[in-house]
Amino acid sequence: MKLASFFSGGKDSCYAIYKAMKHGHSIEALITIIPQSDESHLLHYHNILQTKLQSESMRIPQIIGISDSTKTSDEVSLFYKLIKNAKNDFQIEGIVHGGIISEFQKSKFESLCNDLKLNLISPLWKTNASEYMKDLLDDNFKIIICSTTTEGLDNDWLGKQITYDNLQNLENLSKKFHFNLNFEGGEAETFVIDCPMFQKSVKIIKSQKIWDGYRGRFEIVDAELDNNA
Repeated sequence: MKLASFFSGGKDSCYAIYKAMKHGHSIEALITIIPQSDESHLLHYHNILQTKLQSESMRIPQIIGISDSTKTSDEVSLFYKLIKNAKNDFQIEGIVHGGIISEFQKSKFESLCNDLKLNLISPLWKTNASEYMKDLLDDNFKIIICSTTTEGLDNDWLGKQITYDNLQNLENLSKKFHFNLNFEGGEAETFVIDCPMFQKSVKIIKSQKIWDGYRGRFEIVDAELDNNA
């Protein structure tokens, strides 16, 4: 099927695209909304502007909307508009959704797709967290942590790439502090700097860490596609 994908630039949206492609689907467009607040229940916020580089690297057109509201209902309306545009412009037959366990998020997107007579493809739904994180590394996804909001993930994790060497430590922390290893509860956000769909990796030129003693974020101030990679 021809599909569009919800896209935040994090591991879940990127890996959902990868899995959909492996299943024979064609990704015609990426749909990204820049939220007004980082407290949105539907949208990811951190480093969202850098998704333009990922879109360019994948050579998939990106449809960007800017939300001027913090209300979930208004965000859903904006998604409806953008999905409708994607259906008209790219003749898509469905939407790729990178959700894993959020019934709230999935129900909202299912409703949108039903209204627009589109299929909702959720290739990561209910995947085992430990197996999923290992699969990401096995499939050569290079992922950095760009925000933390839970006990157990301190300042040292900000900007850190998830590797085989530190995944076990991350899993141990998730058990000790009772957070989701896949961060589906919003305990952390991620950004993909390279993966099999990228023609070029994302090279971070300038960044900054912001930490308040409990939560923090890693902001990519400047980045480019690496022509030497």
